Parts: sequence; C-alpha cells; structure tokens
Amino acid sequence: MQRSETRILTTHTGSLPRPASLTKLYTRRVRGEAVDPAEIEAAGRAALQGIVPQQIACGLDVINNGEQQRESFVLYLRHRLSGLGDSSSRTGWADLDAYPEFKAQTKAMAATQEAVTNTDFLPAAIGEVRYLDPTAVNRECEDFQEALEEHEGAFVEPFLTAPSPGIIGSIVQNRHYDTEEAYLAALGEALRVEYEAIVSHGFLLQLDCPDLALERHCSYRDRPLSDFLGFCERVVTAINNAIRDIPRDRVRLHVCWGNYEGPHDHDVPLADILPVVRQANVGGFVLPFANPRHAHEVRVLEKQPLAEDQILVAGVIDTLTNFVEHPEVVAERIERAAAVMGDPRRVMAGTDCGFDTSAGRGRVASDVVWAKLRAMRDGAAIASSRLFPKG
Repeated sequence: MQRSETRILTTHTGSLPRPASLTKLYTRRVRGEAVDPAEIEAAGRAALQGIVPQQIACGLDVINNGEQQRESFVLYLRHRLSGLGDSSSRTGWADLDAYPEFKAQTKAMAATQEAVTNTDFLPAAIGEVRYLDPTAVNRECEDFQEALEEHEGAFVEPFLTAPSPGIIGSIVQNRHYDTEEAYLAALGEALRVEYEAIVSHGFLLQLDCPDLALERHCSYRDRPLSDFLGFCERVVTAINNAIRDIPRDRVRLHVCWGNYEGPHDHDVPLADILPVVRQANVGGFVLPFANPRHAHEVRVLEKQPLAEDQILVAGVIDTLTNFVEHPEVVAERIERAAAVMGDPRRVMAGTDCGFDTSAGRGRVASDVVWAKLRAMRDGAAIASSRLFPKG
C-alpha cells in the first residue's frame, strides 16, 4: 500500500457512475426480466474501458474499475455464492422513520428512478454458503488488468473492492445457520476466495464494511449498543479469519453510516465503534469526514490513534451533494487529517463513499462527479505545497 511520501495521493471509495444503458440492464435483471448475459458482460467491459482513463484524467492516483461490472457494491455476490434463494426483507433506517415527511419524499423520488435497490428483491440464505466458482472474480480482475495496460505509469496503484461478511449477512437474511456467528463465519470463508483472488492479481483489496456503523440504526436500532458492538466484534473476527493469508499492507477497510441522503442523526458515534474497528488486521482505513454529520469526528483519531503502520484515507469529498467542493476546502480537510495523524505521509485524500453504490442510485450527476474529483486533485496539490515544503 503506497504512502503519500512526497505529496498527498488521491483515491476514491469504489463505485463510479455507470452508463444509463448498463444501469437499465442491471435493473431489468434484478427485477427478474430476461436479459442476455453476453449483453451485460459486453456492456460492463465497455464501461470499464471508459472509466479507467476518466479517473486518470481527473488526477486520481489510486484507482479501480469503478465497479462497472457489478450491479451493486454487495449484491453482485448473489451470482457468485451458493445457498442464496427465495426472498427476504430489510429493516428500515431509524433516522428515516423519525422524519415521515422526508421518508415519503425519499420513497416517491426512488419510485421514479431506473435503479438497482439494496432493499428490494433480496435473497435469503437458505442453504450452505460457498463460493461457487472463482472464474467470475478472476475474469473481473483480468479485465481490469487489461484496461490498465495502456495507461502504464499514469497512476500509482490499483485497487478492487469486496464487501464484508457483515453487510451481506445484514442484507441477506439467515434461514440456514443455527447462529449469526456461524453464518458470518461461513460468509467469511466463502469471501476469502474473492479476497485472495483480488490480491493475487496484484491489486489492493478494499473491504467495504458499512455494517460496522450502518447496522446500529438499522438491524440493531432497537437493541442496546453493547449488542451492536458484539455484532461488530463477530464481523471483525470473520474478516480477520478471511484475510489471514493476505499481508496486512495489502488491505484497506472502508466504514460508513450508509450512502444515502438523510438526517443521519441516529448514527452511532465513531468513538463508540472505533475500538472494535481498529481490531481489523488491515493496513489502512477509509473513513468519511466530508459530510456534515461526521466531519468533526476526524478528531477521534487523536484519542484513538491508528497503528504506526496504518494509513488514513480521509473522506474530503461528499458523495451525496452536487456541491463542487472548493479546492481550499479540500486542502483544509486534508491538513486537518494530517495534523491528527501526525504525519502527512500516512494520509491520502478520498471520498466519503461511492458515487453509485447501487446502479442508478447515485445522487450526484455524472459530470459533477468528475468535477468534484478534479477539485479533490487540486485541493490535494494545495495541501501538498503546505505539508511538503520544498527546500
């Protein structure tokens, strides 16, 4: 995992806008309509070929495939895991239920979108969960490698994402395993195939773990904090077991409170979950510090510092508004993170979350996304001039 040795490096959290035609194909497939697999595969590969140079043109240093070949950051695994079938439902978010007018507005808006959902058409775990065939993940890695070849030297490092056992276990109801712990362990062992495949192809692995914050005001909304922290501990145990053969510095872990526009006034404080999150055996953390609910929590890292060998990818760009951050604002956020970490080399500039975590659900227009990423590049340059003075 690269560090910001001479300047602040830039990256993002994973998903980037998908073409409307590709989103429509994914949406139709999720609804159960007949879609030609070859058509989806070709459209996804074409989108990948376009998304790589766009990231480079924006000045991003650590780049990925934009998750173009997946319908969502997590539910693409319904095509790669055994034991999933039937249907299940998802508990709603406490902050939306607290504001019925806003919830109705949000629901009405969602009904007009052509988009994949992480709350409807959900499978359940009805049998043994195993990774079916590594061919799909290997092909995804090979496609990404091919897309990178013509841009050799134009970026610093590539990464790919994969979800945590906890977010799958939270979305896909367990109807097979006797305990939650057994279910998470099975998911972790299955996902180990995907995790190791990503790293073996030479990519950084980013673990997407919104469950370690989000599920407090979702699945655990009516239970004591201690119960939720117990869930987090079980998830981290499953993660550590799944990445046991992967070098620590090849893995970074993303935590967030849900990539949706909402009040977020029921979110669990970072200070409450960080002691458990820090137990993950990873080389860095990707945390959201640009949004108005959690920007102040970067200071939590002063009292609960990361290990000396770990880096912080600080969210300095909000992924839910069409405001284009001023580069000076971005620079200030980076400098604040560097001051907290005590070493700018351990800080990277990033986004709070993905821009299109489920195809079509992105809140930011595609052209604004690229403007925001360019603003991050420019802000990182300003911060670098202050944090890495020459001479």
